Amino acid sequence: MRQQTHTALSKRVFAHIRNKTTDRRPQVTHHAVSHYTCPQRFQQERRKLFRELPILITLSCQLPSPGSFITDDNTGVPLLIVRGDDGKARAFINACQHRGARLADGQGRVKRRFTCPYHAWSFTTDGQLAQLPHSADFTGFDQQNCRLQERPVAEAYGMIWVRPEGDAAIHMADMLCGLEDDLAHFNFTDYHHYETRRIDVAMNWKLVIDTFLEPYHFATLHRTTVAPIFLPNMCLFDAFGRNLREAFPRRTITELMDKPEAEWDFVYHSALVYVLYPNTVFVMQADHAEVWRIFPSKDAVDQAHMYLEFYIPEPVQSDKAKAHWDANMDLVCRTVLDEDFPVGEGAQKGFMSGTGRSHIVFGQNEPALAFFEETMAQALG
Repeated sequence: MRQQTHTALSKRVFAHIRNKTTDRRPQVTHHAVSHYTCPQRFQQERRKLFRELPILITLSCQLPSPGSFITDDNTGVPLLIVRGDDGKARAFINACQHRGARLADGQGRVKRRFTCPYHAWSFTTDGQLAQLPHSADFTGFDQQNCRLQERPVAEAYGMIWVRPEGDAAIHMADMLCGLEDDLAHFNFTDYHHYETRRIDVAMNWKLVIDTFLEPYHFATLHRTTVAPIFLPNMCLFDAFGRNLREAFPRRTITELMDKPEAEWDFVYHSALVYVLYPNTVFVMQADHAEVWRIFPSKDAVDQAHMYLEFYIPEPVQSDKAKAHWDANMDLVCRTVLDEDFPVGEGAQKGFMSGTGRSHIVFGQNEPALAFFEETMAQALG
């Protein structure tokens, strides 16, 4: 984030403090409950949003060297992402070109080739068939042009996106729509992975993302966890194409009022929540980053799963540092898993019963929430 952005956002917060206001929408928004319960809409979302669009798969630090790989099945397409000998990240369908067996699982590093566990066909990290046992038995088969099915990849700002279906290239400018400056200045290429947790919940995937998009509930639901940290019912909202940035100022931000503008560090005195369309919540904290990759589960409109990935600016080298990051992870889990998600699951249960209201209400003080749900609705036409 550029210094002028630190300054501009801080000034917006100071104006809200003086006026006892927050960023607001012009009007209250009414949102259809069916967007969380309709099976037909859910299947459209799975196809159009999670298979056809670029999806953030991981941060670059998870593929640190040639041969590093990670697999991902969350979109319904089995993907194998690997860093080649040339340093380039590539994505392939995780299936052998012989009989379709999976070539790899999880995360790791392959020395030279991926070898199929079924018949030992092997492929280089750039997808080329390297070895076919008993090749004389495949007369007429074009071994020279046999390659793994490749999928478009974009790597930028320390992040890796993949388009699970289709061959269209991923254009970062069209996708990020102005967020490039923020992401570039965070220097994610220098971050280190600390921990990943898989979380399964009984609610629609969009309702999970809604959880992160307003501070209106902090004072009530989080009164003993994060409410004492943040200014009450205050947010800054900015849209970047179909992405968004929402800032929750910490109470400590008033300390900046007595410092020169050149020393204002907005990130340190806030939590920045980015939604990278369509399904990633990126939370930039004062000293670490949380990535929530959220997916619909199975074929159930009221089921979702996600991966909470915790990234830190330097590797852990002491018990004191480990205790610090464990405490941060504990606060996240106590806030989101123990407080937010039970409320969301209760709401989803009521939605599924069909006995409640046809619409829910987003207040004028919930601009990011309304924007996100409107964007999702528009995506399906």
